[in-house]
Amino acid sequence: MKKKFVSNSTESVRMFKSDLLEALSKVHFTVPLYIFVPVIAYCVYRYTQTGLGVLLFVELFALGLFVWTLTEYVMHRFVFHYEPADKPWAQRIHFIFHGVHHDYPSDAKRLVLPPSVSIPLATGFYFLFKAILPVDYIWGFFPAFILGYLFYDISHYAIHHFNFKGAIWKKIKQHHMLHHYQDPAKGYGVSSPLWDKIFRSDFIKK
Repeated sequence: MKKKFVSNSTESVRMFKSDLLEALSKVHFTVPLYIFVPVIAYCVYRYTQTGLGVLLFVELFALGLFVWTLTEYVMHRFVFHYEPADKPWAQRIHFIFHGVHHDYPSDAKRLVLPPSVSIPLATGFYFLFKAILPVDYIWGFFPAFILGYLFYDISHYAIHHFNFKGAIWKKIKQHHMLHHYQDPAKGYGVSSPLWDKIFRSDFIKK
């Protein structure tokens, strides 16, 4: 995605003529917690009713977190940054989903996914994993996958608005800021640079 315009305002451009759609495109950064923490709790509860072991739960939970890190990278690189050059309607969709964030990276209300996007995506991933995994394994895997998403969403907000003192968080913030202000074609990992290193889309940091 080419760098076109960058504003550091905490507000951004209006995207929809409809007041309802405009309101649905903005969300406070704590809203995902209210929606998905109960989902995590419910999944863990359902797992306790399956009779499957604690060790298997730990393994499924670790797998869910790991799969999320790859999903985050793939979604950011190949979905959010897919920018058709010759179709205005597709460019409009790209701007709504991610382009507006690169133009207005400090917009406080467009740094986490709104429920109108996150709920359908989570539902789709749930049924996908349910179809792939053995019976009842979803209850150990899915809460970790959603926890990974929550960590990504909340940390994304924090990266743009908080000043970190810890060395690890400073490196994570630097990685994402380089994605915004140096080269948006690199640094697709937000909560971790792991897959950028593996797929060679990392920055050469001095």
